[in-house]
Amino acid sequence: MTDRIRLAISGTYSTGKSTTAEALSIATGIPRTHAMTSREILMEMIPGKTVMELNAMELIMLGLRRFEERVHNEGAGVDSFISDGGVFHEWVYFEARMRVGINPGAPWWVGAVKKVAGIPVKHFYQRYTDTLGDVTKRRAKKIYDAYVHLPVEFDMHPDGHRPVSEKFRRLSDDLLIQSLEEMGLPYHVVGGSIPERLEKIIDIFDLPVVVPIDEAIPMAQERVENAIEVLKADERYHQAQRQKSLGRRLAFALRY
Repeated sequence: MTDRIRLAISGTYSTGKSTTAEALSIATGIPRTHAMTSREILMEMIPGKTVMELNAMELIMLGLRRFEERVHNEGAGVDSFISDGGVFHEWVYFEARMRVGINPGAPWWVGAVKKVAGIPVKHFYQRYTDTLGDVTKRRAKKIYDAYVHLPVEFDMHPDGHRPVSEKFRRLSDDLLIQSLEEMGLPYHVVGGSIPERLEKIIDIFDLPVVVPIDEAIPMAQERVENAIEVLKADERYHQAQRQKSLGRRLAFALRY
């Protein structure tokens, strides 16, 4: 049985990553590292906007704050943990934006305007993205023992907050796998239902089971749902979801 493991659960949007990581933590007794979600960070740092409405510099702020959270929660003194995502996920999402468009899921005309607006500055942001990739990949190689990658198997729920471009989601999935290959980190692609995933992961790493899987999953689902409900109870969340004026939408489109 494994005595110490630092395991990252990899996967792009709507792959069931959070529920899988939470259920695995409950079932095995290995703590899941908790970091602020992008929604929580936005309400704190950039209130009134969803991720889909952020410009490039605001996305950098979000990514760096997420990276800071992960480094803090997965730092020295933490013996074993299960990470929901990983430190280089922030690079993956920014790199995908560099290729697909800074605001995937936005109306086509916004994407077209943003593309033109980005011509003078995109080279700078690409250099930043490359540097972020180098830093976060080095950190991943140093901190994690192995990765479990969850492939895209489920449809994405368009909640008005996350990017909803399927092209963006598929590219992010490809970049995650490519990065794991490049880093040489041990990884396993684990698909199927959540019970099937947990059984496979526990078997692969010979993890302890302190709570039966069929009990751990509903507990995890309840925790994930409760966390979302707490956010939705915050007025700042509803502020970000409100329909923006035409003037504000035009200003958003013109700023890369």
